[in-house]
Amino acid sequence: MKFTEIKDLTAAELTAKSRDLRQELFQLHLQKASAQLEKPSRLRTLRRDIARVETRLSQVRTPKAHA
Repeated sequence: MKFTEIKDLTAAELTAKSRDLRQELFQLHLQKASAQLEKPSRLRTLRRDIARVETRLSQVRTPKAHA
């Protein structure tokens, strides 16, 4: 997921996206624990996607200071 895909989402959409990504990450951790994980690289990309979404969410929530 690219940041350009995230930048136009609203706060509610970002929150929902974060929740979905975290749920998927949880499922992958369960698969890893039971040795059924097919794509270990997906864990890394999911963590990065969550970070991107959370960064954008904090930008949306924080009012911009005017100089």
